[in-house]
Amino acid sequence: MKIGLREANQQFSRLVKMVRAGREVLLTERGRPLAVLRPIQTRDKVKVVIQRLEAAGVLRPAVKRAALPAWKPRLIRGRSQSKTTRQDRNKR
Repeated sequence: MKIGLREANQQFSRLVKMVRAGREVLLTERGRPLAVLRPIQTRDKVKVVIQRLEAAGVLRPAVKRAALPAWKPRLIRGRSQSKTTRQDRNKR
């Protein structure tokens, strides 16, 4: 469907219902195409992004499908970060 910006502004709820139904809406300004409203294909898009990151070497696929182990905080020896920061600020 092709619609001008003024009319789109007045009938926005109707346009959203059309997009939810799977239709694309072309927004025009003075007869020239400006933007397209269309439903997002989330599952396909996520798969494509993951494949692109894997191809770029940024992401590695999991070796085995299992839940991650429970997170446990690590104890840090020495002064706390807050004490070190306060001491550093006092020196200035």
